[in-house]
Amino acid sequence: MSTIMPATMNVAQAPLPASYEAAKVALAQCNSVDECKDWHDKAVAMASYARQSDDETLYNLALRIKARAARRCGELLKQFQAPGQRSDLGGPYPLGSQRAAAESAGMSKDQEKQAVRLANVPAEEFEAAIESESPPTITALAQLGIVPHPRPQNFYAATHTIAAMQTFASFCAKYPAERVADGLSPEEAQEVVELINKLDAWLDILITHLPTQAAHV
Repeated sequence: MSTIMPATMNVAQAPLPASYEAAKVALAQCNSVDECKDWHDKAVAMASYARQSDDETLYNLALRIKARAARRCGELLKQFQAPGQRSDLGGPYPLGSQRAAAESAGMSKDQEKQAVRLANVPAEEFEAAIESESPPTITALAQLGIVPHPRPQNFYAATHTIAAMQTFASFCAKYPAERVADGLSPEEAQEVVELINKLDAWLDILITHLPTQAAHV
């Protein structure tokens, strides 16, 4: 990597087309989160230099390299999300330890999330955006990779019910049933019996409609 974009490179005299094409190839083949993060950081420095020099061509080049480096980081990090996937991406991390790999490479949680979102952007859409005349920022690109999580039709009814059940469970833990029964008048006791019958019927229906795994826990 150092032959393409070393830490001490003179970005003002760098052979930009050659460097960019070489960077694309190197990043596509990159197999280490640490190395991708290094590419990203050098591109950030290049962008800062370009901004100070008012060099739009160099600035856009830096944006492209930075985005590609962050996306490649995300692609490698996503491999930790599936059971049994690799554990040597940038270091000896436990299986499934995406945060450990990102943290070891010096990535914050926000950078990790952003990288994964960039990796979620369809390849054609990413290429079209990044190779446009005015490439978007990483933040804008990452928005394209936010995977929607559609809520079930009765999502709100379910969440409100869970909240009510949690409140009732906490109440039951605080007030033993025998104490509650002892404090009821005959009229109140009859009302409680009716409520119990309604709740019992409702809970029977609920448990029979739960996913099979949950219903038999």
